[in-house]
Amino acid sequence: MEQEAAHVIPAPIPYDAHLRERVRTHLARHERRVVAPGDDRRAAVALVLVDSTQEDAELVATYPDGTEVERPFGLNEGLRTAAGGAAVLVCRRPLHLPRHAGQYSLPGGRLEPGEDVVAAALRETREEVGIDLGQDRVLGLLDDYVTRSGFVMTPVVVWGGPVTLRPDPGEVMIVYRVGLHQLDRPGSPWFTTIPESDRPVVALPLGSTVVHAPTAAVLVQLGWLGLHGRDDPVAHFEQPVFAWR
Repeated sequence: MEQEAAHVIPAPIPYDAHLRERVRTHLARHERRVVAPGDDRRAAVALVLVDSTQEDAELVATYPDGTEVERPFGLNEGLRTAAGGAAVLVCRRPLHLPRHAGQYSLPGGRLEPGEDVVAAALRETREEVGIDLGQDRVLGLLDDYVTRSGFVMTPVVVWGGPVTLRPDPGEVMIVYRVGLHQLDRPGSPWFTTIPESDRPVVALPLGSTVVHAPTAAVLVQLGWLGLHGRDDPVAHFEQPVFAWR
């Protein structure tokens, strides 16, 4: 029943100053759940908020000579249908990568020496999708999320404004604009169980596809907290086994 309900798509959310202040206010009021320093490696991801239409729903990465990255026949590109109004940038990783190839992700990566999470998220945004945003665009941070690959991931929410995307074909196959209204679909997110873990495995329907944790967990909190001020944790949401490697 929940999965049937999630096919009902709410109206797009206007990308305007009201939304920007709503998200900023909700994040500022939130007492962030932080993972204490330990043996885990540190990483940051950027939730870049932009405007969107069906016409600019996706951008395929191109090589310096102008040719597009080759996509395998039959590739599920269900995020094409997710655009409209205020949106967040979601990437699909190239198939040649040694880890997490073809999976959906957010611009991000591990911290370099001397970096904090904000600097790392902005740098990765510049390197992966080609937009250079200053720290004045940062609206706030979500809770830390520990991935099965051994990273403590800190999500940084950034107001993109008008942007021209230039995805790096070495790191991104396609970048999508996923409407924030997709996060409000009734009956979403979905949860299942697996024998390998006692934690609920989260899945998030977006467009005509489904995205899994860790990206799904971060996007769920963006919707719950960023849009609605809902303070529920997401750190206990499990990743599917295919994402553990």
